[in-house]
Amino acid sequence: MNTDDKKFLNIAIELAEENARSGNGGPFGAVIVKDGKVIATGVNSVSTNHDPTAHAEIIAIRNACKNLKDFQLSECDLYSSCEPCPMCLGAIYWARPRRLIFASDRKDAKEAGFDDLFIYKEVCMDFQLRSIPTEHLPIKTRNAPFEAWKNNTDRIDY
Repeated sequence: MNTDDKKFLNIAIELAEENARSGNGGPFGAVIVKDGKVIATGVNSVSTNHDPTAHAEIIAIRNACKNLKDFQLSECDLYSSCEPCPMCLGAIYWARPRRLIFASDRKDAKEAGFDDLFIYKEVCMDFQLRSIPTEHLPIKTRNAPFEAWKNNTDRIDY
């Protein structure tokens, strides 16, 4: 870790701390950096936006992609005040940043009341065993969207 990493990670932590103090959301912050410059930030706004997907990393990714006019962040680094939850980690992988750097880990989050371990476990289970009843219904037209995608010569692959 270099001094820039510490600087940007501290920005993410400061955003998270301010967000927690203000009561506007949870204690999480994220910063996305390209070429040594902050291009986007995000803070947790789950409770204020009534949106369970409004995690700091998701907000930062949305802002960065909008600012860059691109759906990939391949030349960017993502700094998070805490180890990303499974949802955010999935979004991070889809955004394809160059690196992910985080400060607190999932054990620290658990001690503060944010325990994502059950989600990590659920994701790895066969869908029939998950705590939310899940059914697979392979109807005849199930692959029509994929066929339309494969046949669209103007599609943008990702």
